[in-house]
Amino acid sequence: MLREERVVVPLRVGLVVLFGVLVVFQTLSFPGQFAHMAQESPEAAAWRWPLTALAVYWLLCVEVVVVATWVLLSRVRADRIFTVASLVWVDVIIGAIGAAWVVLAGVLVAVGLGADDPGLPVLLFALTVGVAVVGLLMVVMRALLRKATTLRSDMDAVI
Repeated sequence: MLREERVVVPLRVGLVVLFGVLVVFQTLSFPGQFAHMAQESPEAAAWRWPLTALAVYWLLCVEVVVVATWVLLSRVRADRIFTVASLVWVDVIIGAIGAAWVVLAGVLVAVGLGADDPGLPVLLFALTVGVAVVGLLMVVMRALLRKATTLRSDMDAVI
């Protein structure tokens, strides 16, 4: 068995499990949690739907990354990863991370401006920096894939 196959199969299993957990969180856990929060704390009831929408949005961004990763794994398995079509899926990942980051940065600013306690703004700042680092890492990985794709096509032309 090839070395890639020993990694691709467990990674696919992990992606399926992760996707399933994300769907459960998106449809049951977070909406239920925020409904319970609104019921227990009527003064916070106005936050039920905005928080639910944010949670669903961010989980959707992660689900897009999971699906794009699945497609890229299929391309690795078929030995078609070094093509321009693969760059499109990496762009999808970068777009999903960027979309999540923009909303997260907006939440950081909104929470930071009205916060009495620095705990939540510091946590949101760390999260915003972490998502930015992952996004920038994906940009670098895209550049490496593009360079490898160019080298592969040059090698195919020579052979």
